[in-house]
Amino acid sequence: MTRPVPLVSRVNGRDEHVSRKPLRRIAVGFLVSTLLTLVLAGPVWADTGSAGSGSASGSASGSGSGSSSGSAALPLPSSAGLGALAAAVTQIGKPYEWGATGPFTWDCSALVQWAFRQVGVNLPRTTWQQAKVGAAVPFGALSPGDVVVLNSDGSHVGIYAGFGQILNAYDWGVPVGFTPLDEFDIFAIRRF
Repeated sequence: MTRPVPLVSRVNGRDEHVSRKPLRRIAVGFLVSTLLTLVLAGPVWADTGSAGSGSASGSASGSGSGSSSGSAALPLPSSAGLGALAAAVTQIGKPYEWGATGPFTWDCSALVQWAFRQVGVNLPRTTWQQAKVGAAVPFGALSPGDVVVLNSDGSHVGIYAGFGQILNAYDWGVPVGFTPLDEFDIFAIRRF
C-alpha cells in the first residue's frame, strides 16, 4: 500500500507542508453557490415555453428567439436585484396604502423603487414607468431580484423572490409580503 505524498512547498529554503484546506474551502464554496443558484432559479427553468395548451413562439426557419430544446443560457440573478430583494424583505408586514411612499406604509411601485434605491439603482415611481426601464427578461430566464410588472394592464409590480413567489405591497388589508406569481398575468419582467 502506498502512502499519499504530502504537498510540500519550498519557502525561504525550507520545505513546508501545504494545507489542502483552502482548496477544499474554495471547492465547497463553489458547489454551495452553484446549488443555491439552481434551487433559487430552478422553478423557472422548468418552463421552456412549450408546455400547456398555448402555441409556441418563433418559426420553423429559426428566426424566432428562444430555444425549443431548453438549452437557453443559465439565468443568473443580478447582484443589484438580490440586494433590492434583501432590502424589500425588511419591509415585510408593513401595511399597503395606495400612493404611499414609505417608510411606514407602501404601495407596490414605491416599495420596488425604494428597495432598488438602497442598492444604488434609481427607478421611476410608477409601475408603467418601471416596465420600460432596465433590461427586458424572458419568462424562462426569470431570476430572484427581477422586477415583475403584473396584471394585463401593468397596474401592479413586485420583486421576484424565487420559488414562484413575488415580494410585493399587494392591496388594502394585505401587508407587504409574498404572493404566488401564478395569481397574476405578467406584463413585463425587467432586470437591473
